[in-house]
Amino acid sequence: MAFRTLVVVICIWLSKVKSRTIEKIEQIEKKTWHLAMNLNPSDGHIMDYTTGWVEDLFIGTYSEAFSKDYLNRFIWRHPVNYIALVRHQGGEVDAVKVFRFKEGGRSLLSRFQDMDPGREIVTEGGPVQEEISKNAKNVDKDPVFSVGGDLAFNWAYTNNGHRIVLTGGYLSPADVNDDGTRGIGNHYYCIPHTGVAVSPGSKSSAHEISIMGKGLTDWWQGPGRNGHSALIPLL
Repeated sequence: MAFRTLVVVICIWLSKVKSRTIEKIEQIEKKTWHLAMNLNPSDGHIMDYTTGWVEDLFIGTYSEAFSKDYLNRFIWRHPVNYIALVRHQGGEVDAVKVFRFKEGGRSLLSRFQDMDPGREIVTEGGPVQEEISKNAKNVDKDPVFSVGGDLAFNWAYTNNGHRIVLTGGYLSPADVNDDGTRGIGNHYYCIPHTGVAVSPGSKSSAHEISIMGKGLTDWWQGPGRNGHSALIPLL
């Protein structure tokens, strides 16, 4: 599955991806899926908690949408009911999870702008579809595919923020500064209710994708990492 076919494959992945796990299956009316965001921790650009999620700006280019950080502001603003999180490595999709939002008809932009108080569990019932390729590597370190549960957005605690986490992982209490949560779009020294870094310009605490682990340096930002994409159907 090459990058250029990813959006098409997402519509029919259930019958196309060789899987080792299928948790639940829900029949979703076939619609066209659209790429909302792509994250590549190796491209030199950091989509941490404070960058890109709420500014209503286009990030990246169409031609490099699956190889570098990318956000399509038009899709980001569109009301949605479902979201698919897709992991890809070297042009191949190796894991997919699809979720249904509790509250339909809201855009991703409005959901991520809802930072105060944040910590909102936005889906219910866990993934309605899930596939993990038998060839997928380091799944146990992935913050999306190593744990179960639902999606939570804007997980804020003291001076830390995470844009996307799963409830099956460890979620830090609001008043505990333990740097313990792992997710996507992370910043470990920010004002999470406003989405602003405490020390603007400092990149040491800004990370796109976390590695599941107990160490304070279990963060992803560098070469050789899996890319993650978020896709939504226009329902």
